[in-house]
Amino acid sequence: MAACKPLHSSSQKPPPARSTNPGYFLSKTVGIWLAFGSVSLALLHLICCSPRGAQEAAFTQVLQYANDAYSKLTSSGYEYTNRFFMNQIIALASNFFINSESMAQPCDYSDGRWVWAPGHARRYNATLCNVKQAQDCLRNGRPDTGYLDWRWQPAGCRLPAFDAAAFLSAVRGKHVAFVGDSMARNQGESLACLLAAGAPHRVVHLDPDYKRHFMRWAFPTHDVTVSVYWAPFLARATGKCEDYSQPYTFVHLDVPGDRWAKDADTMDVVVLAASHWVLNPAIYHNGSEVVGAHGFPELNHTEIGYATPMREVYRMALERLSSGGRPRTLVAATFSPTHFENHGFDDPMACSKKQPYKEGEKELGDMDKQLRSIVIEEAEAAAQRNGPSGAVRIEVLDVTKLAAMRPDGHPGPYMHRNPFANGVPEKMSTDCLHFCLPGPADTFNEILQQILMKRR
Repeated sequence: MAACKPLHSSSQKPPPARSTNPGYFLSKTVGIWLAFGSVSLALLHLICCSPRGAQEAAFTQVLQYANDAYSKLTSSGYEYTNRFFMNQIIALASNFFINSESMAQPCDYSDGRWVWAPGHARRYNATLCNVKQAQDCLRNGRPDTGYLDWRWQPAGCRLPAFDAAAFLSAVRGKHVAFVGDSMARNQGESLACLLAAGAPHRVVHLDPDYKRHFMRWAFPTHDVTVSVYWAPFLARATGKCEDYSQPYTFVHLDVPGDRWAKDADTMDVVVLAASHWVLNPAIYHNGSEVVGAHGFPELNHTEIGYATPMREVYRMALERLSSGGRPRTLVAATFSPTHFENHGFDDPMACSKKQPYKEGEKELGDMDKQLRSIVIEEAEAAAQRNGPSGAVRIEVLDVTKLAAMRPDGHPGPYMHRNPFANGVPEKMSTDCLHFCLPGPADTFNEILQQILMKRR
């Protein structure tokens, strides 16, 4: 069944008209394409005529070249062509290794370390692709940019760089949906930006920046739709999750969130990520009955904690999306830890580290481990219920460890525009939960790409 056909009520502006420069013997555009052809021939020779070890070493150098060239290319006035050129170099170089490694044993992308890779995450301009302003750290004046110079190195394999063309080909004609809390939105916006850097796109719907409860982009060359649905409990919820001035949220454990449930039958790939709001005060209902509450003892309801409700909403969402017989891929994303680390939410010095943690330097807390385990266990149970030959494929996107090792990747005070323009205030709201875009959340989508390209 084809993906939904969105009503494209608004669209991205076309690239600005290119100007000529008589100071060059060849135009910059022609020079770019000649360079691309030269690199392509060099890569063909590398793949055909070099031993495996030499291939991998040279491949790393090609990625280094492409990433280093990006900042120079995008300043030349030919941004769309230059982004396309850089992405094609990376795609051409990485596809050989994607294809060859896919024939090896499956890789565990959840375990590894962050390694220095200058320019690896400098792939798009977040302002141009309309990310939420609080995560547009460069626009907001963050002076250090080293957080963009790391890539995730799994312990037993290589994680290829994101390839927009390959991703779009893998989901041709499909609707890719992110359903969950603000980390689902963070990853969804990351994917939209990564794809927009390499392919024409249109903004179909974009909620106001302060809200961002629903967003949709279209990629017409491959008939792909990408949507983000705000559903912080996955289940139907009212109260604090819609109005922060309210003291708690009312959650109906047995009913899916209204907005995503309305579109559920159009979704072909669904990423579920909703592990943070269960930690907040809430009253839980099953049908018309109140079954308990969490974090609000004044109400005199049975305290049921956060683990049981989280299990139930993931189970409910997975069962809803597994029903109906529509072939699709469900991806359950694990918990992404915060990095306030003994600082308050209003401390301007919170999450001020400048580098990732080294392997073994930071251990997961008990709560982090439990929240991660719940997602994995519910996804595995749903896959078992569905059976190996069922229409629905269920996978886990395990990002907990790689996210826990990136205290440097958050906006911190740079969720605000130029936060220290008038000095350092005593108190200021900081963001040590979401990631700057571009930034570590782009790695979530590198892994998602490998999940979608993997044969069942």
